Amino acid sequence: MLDGEIALVTGAKGGIGAAAAKALAEAGARVIVTARRLADAEAVAGQCAEGRALGLACDVADPEAVRAAVREATALVGAPTLLVNNAGTVQPIGLLHETDADAWAANINATLIGAAAMARAVLPAMLDRGGGAIVNLSSGAAHRAMEGWSAYCAAKAGLAMVTKSLALEYGARGIRAFGFAPGIVDTGMQVEIRASGINPVSKLPREALASVDDPAKAIVFLCTSAAGDLAGLEVDIREASFRERAGLPALPAA
Repeated sequence: MLDGEIALVTGAKGGIGAAAAKALAEAGARVIVTARRLADAEAVAGQCAEGRALGLACDVADPEAVRAAVREATALVGAPTLLVNNAGTVQPIGLLHETDADAWAANINATLIGAAAMARAVLPAMLDRGGGAIVNLSSGAAHRAMEGWSAYCAAKAGLAMVTKSLALEYGARGIRAFGFAPGIVDTGMQVEIRASGINPVSKLPREALASVDDPAKAIVFLCTSAAGDLAGLEVDIREASFRERAGLPALPAA
């Protein structure tokens, strides 16, 4: 399905990023797994389809680290043709006046600016090749404020506009950019959210959370040409028509 493609996945230590890396490799792509710690990236790469993944250290909040990771990936396996911008954080959680200003800025830097930096780094080679796909992990928080998440909501709202900008600026040159909201998924971030107890999402029991498997499968679908008509849109995994197209089971009736 993705034979010949080279996918770079950020923030892939665990959760959706790790699941997406494994699914992309299973679909035939060569995968560059990135995390802030090399050991974490290499551990996930070792769990991917044999010989199809490489682990690299990359802190997306550091512009030079982003450029270095893309240079190294290109030298080792080739220029990325697919980018999954998954890295980000929900911290700091708290009412705006109670949060630390530096932590608030760090969220914007990692979740929004880091994603734009990674897109900037991979775009030249994608354009030279004649196309590529960029999947930005979005959220319902991009479009609806949630108590205690001012930094996260602002970062995801900004990332949604980056997706639209990518589609506007590069769509005619073969770049397919998507915002992808994976729903409320059982990840490490949700552990932090439940511990806060600050808003309705934090009060959901763990058994109500979705598995990482469906978002990973959906990301693979978005990386294929079959999803081209969705470029520039914010795609929500809970949309019935999208689930059917991506080969996901229907959700239970509410």
